[in-house]
Amino acid sequence: MAREILHDNLNTSDLFIDATYLGGNQKNLGAEVLSKLFNVGNAGGFRVVIRSNKVVYVVLYSSGRDIDWPDNLDRETGIYTYYGDNKTPGRDLHDTKKGGNAYLRTWFENLHSEARDEIPPIFIFEKVKGRDMRYLGLAVPGSASLEQTEDLVALWKTKDSQRFQNYRSKFTILDIPVVSRAWINDLEMGIKNSSKTPQSFKDWREKGLYLPLKSQRSTVIRSKSEQLPEDTDGMAIIKKIHAHFPLDRATMFESCAARIFEMIEPENIVEIDVTRATRDGGRDAVGKYRIGVEPTYVISEFALEAKCWEPDKGCGVKQTSRLISRLKHRQFGVFVTTSYVLQQAYSEIVEDQHPMLIIAARDIVAVLRKNGLSSLGKVNTWLVSNWP
Repeated sequence: MAREILHDNLNTSDLFIDATYLGGNQKNLGAEVLSKLFNVGNAGGFRVVIRSNKVVYVVLYSSGRDIDWPDNLDRETGIYTYYGDNKTPGRDLHDTKKGGNAYLRTWFENLHSEARDEIPPIFIFEKVKGRDMRYLGLAVPGSASLEQTEDLVALWKTKDSQRFQNYRSKFTILDIPVVSRAWINDLEMGIKNSSKTPQSFKDWREKGLYLPLKSQRSTVIRSKSEQLPEDTDGMAIIKKIHAHFPLDRATMFESCAARIFEMIEPENIVEIDVTRATRDGGRDAVGKYRIGVEPTYVISEFALEAKCWEPDKGCGVKQTSRLISRLKHRQFGVFVTTSYVLQQAYSEIVEDQHPMLIIAARDIVAVLRKNGLSSLGKVNTWLVSNWP
């Protein structure tokens, strides 16, 4: 069980990585967590604390459930992706109610001009359930692995036929397992160079040294429920895709599956060819994947298998083995299905270390949403436009 901090203890508690801070029993905002844990307001996902006209620290909260703006933490790299607060048409990129995008712009400008001393510590939280919050870590803008053109990007979106911009920002969660209440108290008093400042944050501020909190993933064999969409809208999207490619149009799904894989790795897939049924050799598509950057990159070949099956009809060993047996030397496989992979087949792939990527129904929905196809209507338009 993860560590849990009771609501009555919030104002004295330290911050522990992945600990859950529990909401209260009240029926109103008295049950709110962040305003008890910090000296911040009780609403909004972007909360700053100002002393003597300076931002001394920031609390960012995300529900993680906005399908159009999917804030997320990559625990293997320690990089946190956060979308700004201009999420509806009618406003300028920086003209938002909480001023979040203006703060993002300022922090990344300071980062790029090496004025890190002007950037406050940023505490990241995500919603668990109800009022409960999980602490993800202390973040700083940018990453050692990203160029200046990649860490803060203004994206165009369309909503209700109106175009507008919002930021996608990248932060690094520093390797700081515990943030002491004593440091938070010093920040509250405007003490910038407190003796309680965590060493990793000092190293970043003074030297620009990123020390991310990386967590190696354990062997994952996903269950049926983990491969199928977790919400009704996502399941409706998968059913729409399945219905669009009945048996007499099943081969057309191969092209759709190839497009979905391209959406996952648009910069690295340099070639993909949907093969003819008479000469596919058991592979629905073949392609080339680029590893590295110019001019020293290498090319790896892949083969793709597509299965447009009903969501409740899982793919077994027979289906996955077909692709595995046809992989050539140094090729990797991509298995795309509107359903899921049965436990035995999934276990054999993982335990035998076959070089094969599984893109199941839930993954398809996530990829489409990430690329702006977040509603049933948008997905239907995409399908009809590309595979009439």
